[in-house]
Amino acid sequence: MVYEYEAKTEREAIEMAVKKLGLERESFDVEIIETQKNTLFKKGYVKIRVHTLNAVKFQREENDNAENRSPPPILKRRVAEPLSKDVFEKKLLEFISLVVQKISCKCTVDIMFREGGKLGIRLTSPHSSILIGHKGKNLDALQLLTNAYAENLGRRDVRIILDTENYRIRCEESLVRLAYITADAVRISHSSVLLEPMNPSERRLIHAMLNDVADIETKSEGEGLYRQVRVIFKA
Repeated sequence: MVYEYEAKTEREAIEMAVKKLGLERESFDVEIIETQKNTLFKKGYVKIRVHTLNAVKFQREENDNAENRSPPPILKRRVAEPLSKDVFEKKLLEFISLVVQKISCKCTVDIMFREGGKLGIRLTSPHSSILIGHKGKNLDALQLLTNAYAENLGRRDVRIILDTENYRIRCEESLVRLAYITADAVRISHSSVLLEPMNPSERRLIHAMLNDVADIETKSEGEGLYRQVRVIFKA
């Protein structure tokens, strides 16, 4: 089925659709059909068209069959010796501690895992919500700075991953579930679903989870850092 909603912004229009239809955002596709910018004599608005073909049926089946479904794979939690084992790791931990101190947060930093070309670092702080920020943007920014510092130390071969309160792991597990739920939705509706904007690592995870699903394909759309993944049914 198709519905149309109008609001001041695209986000408000989508939130209106979620509330009135009683559906999760991932259960319908959104098409922007009209946009009006604010002018001196007229207020701006965005009009969207919401496609909910079989979405209600999907949610009902999802609830009815929840106990019979195979759970999505849960990513393994990795552990390592928490102390730095060389000068490079020591400098990284000192750098992160210094940056966090600059934003007036108390924090202890240690090694979370060592895995191939990846080095995981754990931040333990009573101010973890500040370190994470809205949708993890503060943590992403700190991770970007740390990787830049690692390159300055001559270690472009190592990718640094920062985490606090298992935020990364919880997000990854949530994205894995989202990938499989969305795949089921488009399989039932024979259509496509455009997911919320994601950073590159989140998009890579969605692509990887659905790469081997025979009747599903994914592609990234949009521009900039936070592009979107479209999950598509292949007939």
